[in-house]
Amino acid sequence: MAAIKFKRVDGNTDLPLPGYATPGAAGMDLRAYLPEGPLRFAHGDLRMISTGFHVELPPGTEMQIRPRSGLALKHGFIIPNSPGTVDEDYRGVVMIGLYYLGTDPFQISHGDRIAQAVIADVRRYAVAEVATLSDTERGAGGFGSTGLK
Repeated sequence: MAAIKFKRVDGNTDLPLPGYATPGAAGMDLRAYLPEGPLRFAHGDLRMISTGFHVELPPGTEMQIRPRSGLALKHGFIIPNSPGTVDEDYRGVVMIGLYYLGTDPFQISHGDRIAQAVIADVRRYAVAEVATLSDTERGAGGFGSTGLK
């Protein structure tokens, strides 16, 4: 099994490596790197938060950044570009965009688990321009075209 390689940002001496909370977890927890102190969120705030780590992914994979269900459902945080994608050739700091929908002020502190990362295989295909596409029963029916039931 290939390893996901994490490199600490300068000054990050205390955060644990991103990791899986249970043996059956699909996503590894990502934590807030906030050495200057907590961030206070008010309704409508959108902030980028560092995880404190650079990453190197195995070839043919991506890291999908997803919300943590408890933070989303209990406190009102979403990741606006969810799932975010970290490409295999990215070597910068992994950042998490958090948007706060809650009504009461909420604080995120250094080390809080703020998102999860799922490693997924990526397939790449050749691209071809064509004059026609094959017909299907659905055709061009888009958003909501198949109904609710």
